[in-house]
Amino acid sequence: MKPPLFRILICILVAGLTLYAHIEKNNELVELRLAIPLLNRDVKAAQEENMRLQYEIERFESPVHLMELARKPEFSHLKYPRTTDVILLPQSGPVEAAQ
Repeated sequence: MKPPLFRILICILVAGLTLYAHIEKNNELVELRLAIPLLNRDVKAAQEENMRLQYEIERFESPVHLMELARKPEFSHLKYPRTTDVILLPQSGPVEAAQ
């Protein structure tokens, strides 16, 4: 039979390891909770940048802006194509891979 002191030490050791594991899990959880606001700020900044770029694209592609560009001298060499120069390709479904 084992002495009671040995059993008490094993119980204390197991309790200590369990407590240590619990504290370690709580520390990991707190680190994740602290990282959330930082990541949220980065996501908001990326969304705002996307909105700004989308606005720039829409502004650049607006018909008014494109007509202004067509009037500029650096684009004077560009002309509308004649209807005989336009080639229309028929639309087809997705191409199947060769087997």
